[in-house]
Amino acid sequence: MSITLEPIGTIYTPFKTKEGMPIQSGTARGIKGQIILKEEFIQGLTDLDGFSHVILIYYFHKSSGFDLLTTPFLDNKKHGVFATRAPKRPNPVGISVVRLLRIENNIIDIENVDMLDETPLLDIKPYIPDFDVHKTEKKGWIENKTDNLHKTKSDKRFY
Repeated sequence: MSITLEPIGTIYTPFKTKEGMPIQSGTARGIKGQIILKEEFIQGLTDLDGFSHVILIYYFHKSSGFDLLTTPFLDNKKHGVFATRAPKRPNPVGISVVRLLRIENNIIDIENVDMLDETPLLDIKPYIPDFDVHKTEKKGWIENKTDNLHKTKSDKRFY
């Protein structure tokens, strides 16, 4: 089976290189970006402005190859790629929850961006806390590793 996805738009951010980027949108508070949606998708934005946050699904366009065991940013030990959010994956797809600031025609202003400039956007979904927030009992290997999360930035390990 082959799957073909076409970008619905492009995400523009201040991050021209991978090094020094926030590693998650929750650590990118206040960093603004913009989405330019392809014009044929404008009607699909109807009523999206009623949400404060959206989930962006995008393609890691500067990522190539992958290892099934990888060392994530918050650890020095290897973990299975599916137990991490590493950008080098069998299918290099990323997700981020960002704040929706404004929609004007096909231009969407957002903040809390943690992706590279000119990232191809695959989909937008409304963030709905009643659906998307879950009480968890376990946090796996990341338990007790998030103390310095806001200070942790992307480095060269996924180049």
